[in-house]
This record gives sequence, C-alpha cells and structure tokens, in this order.
Amino acid sequence: MMGAPADLRNASNGLGKSLASDAPNRPVAIPPMPDYSGRILAYAASAATITAGVWQGVFQQWNIWLVAAALIWPHIAHMLTRRTFLRNSPRIRQKMLTTDCIIGGGFIGCIGLVAIPSSMVALMLTFTSLIIGGVRQWLIGCGFMAVSILAFYSIFGPAESYQSPLLTSMLSILFTSVFICVTAFYSHQQARALMLAKTQIQNQREQSIALSHKLSKYLSPQVWQSIFTGERDVRLETQRKKLAVFFSDIKGFTELSEEMEPEALTELLNHYFNGMSEVALKYGGTIDKFVGDSIMVFFGDPTSRGQREDAFACVSMAIDMRKHMKIMRQKWRSQGIKSPLEIRMGISTGYTTVGNFGAENRMDYTIIGKEVNLASRLESLAEPGEILVSYETFSLIKDRIMCRDKGEITVKGFGKPVPIYEVVDFRRDMGPNHSFMEHEHSGFAMYLDSEKITDKERQSILTALEGAAERLRHEEDSVRE
Repeated sequence: MMGAPADLRNASNGLGKSLASDAPNRPVAIPPMPDYSGRILAYAASAATITAGVWQGVFQQWNIWLVAAALIWPHIAHMLTRRTFLRNSPRIRQKMLTTDCIIGGGFIGCIGLVAIPSSMVALMLTFTSLIIGGVRQWLIGCGFMAVSILAFYSIFGPAESYQSPLLTSMLSILFTSVFICVTAFYSHQQARALMLAKTQIQNQREQSIALSHKLSKYLSPQVWQSIFTGERDVRLETQRKKLAVFFSDIKGFTELSEEMEPEALTELLNHYFNGMSEVALKYGGTIDKFVGDSIMVFFGDPTSRGQREDAFACVSMAIDMRKHMKIMRQKWRSQGIKSPLEIRMGISTGYTTVGNFGAENRMDYTIIGKEVNLASRLESLAEPGEILVSYETFSLIKDRIMCRDKGEITVKGFGKPVPIYEVVDFRRDMGPNHSFMEHEHSGFAMYLDSEKITDKERQSILTALEGAAERLRHEEDSVRE
C-alpha cells in the first residue's frame, strides 16, 4: 500500500555515476526500491490476507472484490504519477503515500478491526511513512488513516470476532514481514551507497583543498581568498582605487649574478623573496609580482583599512624590509657572499586601475596607472638602503614616520615636478629610546631590535655579548704586550 524509501535516489544515482567513472573497480550499490515495486509488494500482501480471510470466513464474502482492487491500484497509481499532470508535483510521493494511508484505513474499517490483519496493514503504512517522510509524514499518515478507519468502521460495523484464524494471521504476518525486510534491505543498500558517496565527496573535497592551496601559491593570499570565498568573480573587470604602491630591487644583484653559479644564485634569490614575502604579508600587502630581483606590492585592495592606514602599513613594511635585509646580508656573508647587497625602495600613493587584465583564458590580477610608474621611478632613483616616497604618501605618514625632503623630480605622465621624500625611521624609534641598533664591520655584524626580544632571549644575548667583549679585551691586551 505504499512506496519504498527513495528520497535521495537521484542524488545517489548521480554520485554513483561519478564513483563509477572515478573508481571503475568499486562495487556498484543497489539502488533504492522503486515506489512502483514497493507498492505492488505491499498490496499483494494485503490481497493475500484478504483471500485467506474470506476463505476462512473471518471476512465478509464481498471483501473478495478488494483483492482485485488491491492488485490493480498499484498500476493505476504508477500511471497517475508518471503520465499525468501529477508527475510535475514536487511532493507527489508524500501525496500518494497519504492516499495509501486513506485506502489502508478504509480496508481496516471494512474488515471490522480484526486484530492481526489490521495491525499488519497499519504497521506497513506507518513504517513506510516514517522512512519516506520522517515524523511529519508519519503524523499526517496516521491522522488520515485514523479518520478513514473511523469512517468505514461506522458504515460496516465491527467484525463478528476480533480474533482471526491461524492461517489468516500467519499469512498476514508473513507477507508484512517480507515487505518490511525487503524495504529495510533496500534502505540499507541506499545508506551504503550514500556512505560511499560521502566518502568519495570527502576525498574529492580534500583533493580540491590541496589543489587550491597549491594554486594559491601563484596568487597573493588576499586575491586567492576573495576568489575562493566567492567575493570576487574570475572575469576581465577592473576598477579605480586609491592604493599605496611599492617597488624594490637589490642594488648590486646584476654584478653578483655574473659571479655566482645559476643554482646558487637561484637559491639566494628564493631565500630573499621568501623573507620579503613574509614581511609583506605581515603588514597586509598584496604581492603583485616578482620580476628578476624586483618586488611589486600594493596596499588597499582587495581589502583596505583606509588611505592613511594603507600608506602607513606600506611604509612600515618597507622599513621592516630594510632591517630584514641586514639580517639576510649577515647570513649571506657567512655563506661566502661578500658583495654588499642592498635593497632600495620606492613608494607612491594615488589612484590606479586594479583588476584582472589579459584574456578570458589567461589573466593577471595587477594594477596600472601613473602612480605605478612613479613608484618604479622612485625605486630606481633611491640609493642603496634608501626608501623614497611621493608627496601624497608623505602627507599621510608624516605624523608617525620621520622623513627628509629630497627635492623634486620630473616624471613622465606628471605635468609638474614631483616632490619626493626619504624615509628615515619611525618617530617612536628616534632619539635615545630607539629600539633598533645596528653595527657592521669586517668580521663583525650586530643587528638589535629590542622590541622583538623576549626576557628569556635577553639573558642569552647579554651572555654572548659579554663573552665577545671579554675576548676582544683579551686580544687587545695581548697586542699591547
């Protein structure tokens, strides 16, 4: 009198195709039992119960006509749900199951509530309602079935005896058990198919995450994050934004490349880029590209903290890079690289065009505009270890960073000479309380940033410095003697 559970049939079938294509040796799970087959089995069980009951005299003779109705109705229901306007109903399965509950309740009322056959029919109906539609469908089915039972019971009255003969009871229990077992079997196979599909989806998800992390290395983390969270579409589009643009390169790198082997030069350059990238990401910069020994970074897109904060973060990054370069230079010197590599930097702030440039099948997320050209020009004019900024950048950071006037320059694309400034240091680090110290000589290099030293590290550093000082004094005394 009802269809077997198959709510997720389409999903599992689709996933099954995917699983079959991805893993051809994987066992194919049995699909859930169709409504048509389940309804035929349920009504056949009811027909067998009616036949036995009429033959043993527990049901009235006219009930034999219900056998024909029980055998025909599944085919009528199948035709209604497949070949009429009902096939377009989004909840047709629940509606047909409700109809089955009304029919089953009518049958129970017609036989006068004979105990075992009535209980078996009610069991099949409630079992299927719970599997197909959950508690809600179970409550609806029970409600309609109860109303139907009362209506037909009031018409045909009670049976002569609520007890049924052994044969009728056994057939009713047997066929109901077969229906429940077959339905449960298909439900179990469906659950296995869904578990296999879930495992496959989890594996594909893990593979997709691993692949996305690999691809993220070709994009700035901010751009990658905006794409994979759906905030930004991957299409050719641009917009105008006010950004802080940064350029840097290594003074002396060309000469060094002529002296070093390509493998050693590649290792040095990758070490440099890795360190500088960490500094850029620390301050929230969007790394645009690496060109030779040059780095291009911008602030203010995809996310912005405001023009003033973006400019301050950009200059702060440049100061930190300059300090970090000193540490790298010490490490390179210990590896035998004696060339005095220095970083030079240029920063400009202004409106640029930012977005995806290129072709539909190959695009780059970058920026263009005269402010980009100005930042590149400032970088090329900077002395080793120097940071040059434009006037607009200076106006945004001057209250927190000390700068020195460097005059004016002429830049293509600008109608008037452009004032430029040299970044000295954070104002908080100026004077006697500055946290940063450095000292370099042949055979000696010291870099000290007291703000980054923990209490535990401080004692170790003091011990090392005292030991170095004692050794230098001892050597000096030996020379005097």
